[in-house]
Amino acid sequence: MMWQVVRDDLYLQVLTTLSKGIGITLFVTVMGFALASALGLVLALGALSGSLFLRQTARFYIEIVRGIPILVLLLYVAFVLAPALVATWNWATGPFGVDPARTRDFPLIWRAILALVIGYSAFIAEVFRAGLLSVDPGQIEAAHALGLNRRQRFRHIVFPQAIRTILPPLGNDFIAMIKDSSLVSVLGVLDITQLGKVTAAGNFRYFETYNVVALLYLIMTVTLSLMLRRFEARLRRSVR
Repeated sequence: MMWQVVRDDLYLQVLTTLSKGIGITLFVTVMGFALASALGLVLALGALSGSLFLRQTARFYIEIVRGIPILVLLLYVAFVLAPALVATWNWATGPFGVDPARTRDFPLIWRAILALVIGYSAFIAEVFRAGLLSVDPGQIEAAHALGLNRRQRFRHIVFPQAIRTILPPLGNDFIAMIKDSSLVSVLGVLDITQLGKVTAAGNFRYFETYNVVALLYLIMTVTLSLMLRRFEARLRRSVR
């Protein structure tokens, strides 16, 4: 009985410690996904553009980025791209008397978000592209015949129909990003995984600590999956 009380108390202590990382995990995921979705939409429109330069540029970006593992991309952005961006900023602002920035002024959490944005935007771009191509071309031609310009056709005809195809895989990408956000722990960002590593190193209770880590991620992903299913069901009913 005493052992059970001690173990329950240990689980509670671990949960209390790791719960401090939930906010960081959600912030990294939500911010990264929002920016990746915006960039992905731009890339998808570029890949479908009538301009050969825009098409080839967007496709080149998508193919290159999709071939790089997220972990490698995190390390590259954190230790190669971030210092390069800081150096570029100093070079551009130096003539104006702006104090030079230092690489350490670029927070690790934003380096992690930037890496997730770059990595996921390529996959999300393909989701948007497939959704936009699923719209019946006849409806677009009819809208053109009615006098709608390109922006109006996209806003009123194409996107409202494409979003029904886009949402399910987009939701899956969001769930995947919640799990992949655990990789930011390699940069020392204090998310759930990093706090779990620190806690386990301090109490040597790896079984209990990583049980709680897995449980927290499971709760977030399962809850989101149920919410997405309900939303998709409501969307199907509204279409009918």
